[in-house]
Amino acid sequence: MSQHALSDQQSRLLTCDAPKQVNNELSKMTAFIKQEAMEKAREIEIKANEEFEIEKSKLVRQETDAIDSQYEKKFKQATMSQQITRSTVSNKTRLKVLGSRQEMLDNIFEEAQKKLAEGAKDKAKYQKALKGLLLEGFFALNEPELQVRARKKDYDVVKKAIEEAAKDFKKELGKDITAKIQEDDPLPEGIAGGVFIISGSGKIDIDNTFEARLKLLEESAAPAVREALFGKNPNRKFND
Repeated sequence: MSQHALSDQQSRLLTCDAPKQVNNELSKMTAFIKQEAMEKAREIEIKANEEFEIEKSKLVRQETDAIDSQYEKKFKQATMSQQITRSTVSNKTRLKVLGSRQEMLDNIFEEAQKKLAEGAKDKAKYQKALKGLLLEGFFALNEPELQVRARKKDYDVVKKAIEEAAKDFKKELGKDITAKIQEDDPLPEGIAGGVFIISGSGKIDIDNTFEARLKLLEESAAPAVREALFGKNPNRKFND
């Protein structure tokens, strides 16, 4: 075979093998590209999953924080509401107890008020009480001439009490004192008893009626009566 003939044969063989090589190369390139694409897709999927998990965790944390914050807010509101309710109930209870105690004290002094008139029934005891009330006024005013107001029905016993009080006054201070009943201005018959002692000028008077003395007693003795009935107040630092 001549060299020219061999060359033609090789040329034909090369021409036949060329498409196969191209196909092989294309297949390899396609496989490579496909592999690259799959790996890239896998990377994207992994990254997307990671980002999804991060976002999911972030959302869960945000929702959890929101729930915790809302719960804490509601818990604080519930606690405050409970404290307000407890304080309100405590104050109402305290006021109710104080009101009941005051009502009891008022009843005690009302009963005493009703019994005031009994102090004037026994003339001897009443005269002694009047003398004490008059003498107290005499010492307080310390004037030589005074006036006295009393109930009309007490004029006789008051005159005797004035005489006795004047003697005791002179005995104590060594001075004479006179007191006259203002018969033109008697005390109301509705009061339980006692007297008004008036200065000579008429500008100063001392209310020593039974009602006035009971009122003074109520104001001064109320703490002691309250303590006797209900015990010492733990919140009170000083005693009267």
